[in-house]
This record gives sequence, structure tokens and C-alpha cells, in this order.
Amino acid sequence: MNLPNKITVSRVLLIPVFIIFMIIDFGMGELSFGGVTLSVERLIGTFIFIIASMTDWLDGYLARKHHLVTNMGKFLDPLADKLLVSAAFIILVEMQLAASWIVIIIISREFAVTGLRLLLAGEGEVVAANSLGKIKTVAQLLAIILLLFDNAFFALANIPAGEIMLYIALIFTIWSGADYFYKNRHVLLDSM
Repeated sequence: MNLPNKITVSRVLLIPVFIIFMIIDFGMGELSFGGVTLSVERLIGTFIFIIASMTDWLDGYLARKHHLVTNMGKFLDPLADKLLVSAAFIILVEMQLAASWIVIIIISREFAVTGLRLLLAGEGEVVAANSLGKIKTVAQLLAIILLLFDNAFFALANIPAGEIMLYIALIFTIWSGADYFYKNRHVLLDSM
């Protein structure tokens, strides 16, 4: 297993650590900044999420720079992203910071695309994420981070930045999913 793939696996391993800090109150107190007050556990969990998110960029960068792109990486990287994002969105629903219907659409799209990727893999095709999928991922990550930080700094101006970014992420999620299915419709048609 090469270094980029190890970094991808580390992203998966950070998910339970992120979840633990988001759902368990260790009694570490609270901090106020940017017009909001958050528990220390939530701040730690958010920073763990940010670090895990940054590994998505790092593993891809290293794989391309050092010519270490593998089929395993093309498959594992988006799967790790989906696991991390799904966990975060479910936590946001539990914390009543994101509407469940939006999260259901986002996670459903992720399952559907993963299913299509499996069909493609069965045909011997491995498709890397395209630019629309990458924009979707960035929009989702920004929405999650803004919501986990409770719109810190934007709260001072009473701007619901996290909620706005969540709707932007929803639009790109639907758009990129439709684009992915359209571009790979031959696999669906051939399998009927």
C-alpha cells in the first residue's frame, strides 16, 4: 500500500474519533469566539473533521505528483470521502443543525454513485472523480465545517453561512450525481 492510500485509510480511521468528540460530553468546558459559544469537545471534533478533510487533498496531490495513482486509490478515496461526509451529516442532523431531508438526498446520492462505481468496476472501468464531483465535495465540506462551528464569525453579522452553503452543496450534489449517471448511462443500459 503506497503513501497516498495510507493517508486515505487514515481518513477512515479518524471518523470514529470525530464521532466520539461530537457526541460525548467529556466535561471539558466551553469556548467563545466569533459570536458563538461551543463546547471544547465540539471544537476538537470539528478540527479532527478538518484534518480528515485535508487528507483528501493531500492523498490526491501526492498520488498525482509522485505518479502513485492506483485503481485502489481511485476506489478507496471517494469511499473514504463518502464515509466521512455521511458521518458528519448524520451528526449534524442529530445536533439539529441540518435538515434531515437534505441529508437524506445527499447520502442517497452518495450510495447511488457508489453503486454505479461498483457496476463500472465490474465492467473493468474505474472512474476517478471529475471536477463537478470535486466542487460538490468542497461545498459539502465547507457546509459541514460552517455548521459545526455554528456559523462562527458569520453569526456576528447574523448571516446563516452554514445553511446557505448547505443548500449550495445540495445543488452540486444533485447536479454532479445526475452528471455522473448521464455520463455512465451505458453501464446501466447494458446491465438491463
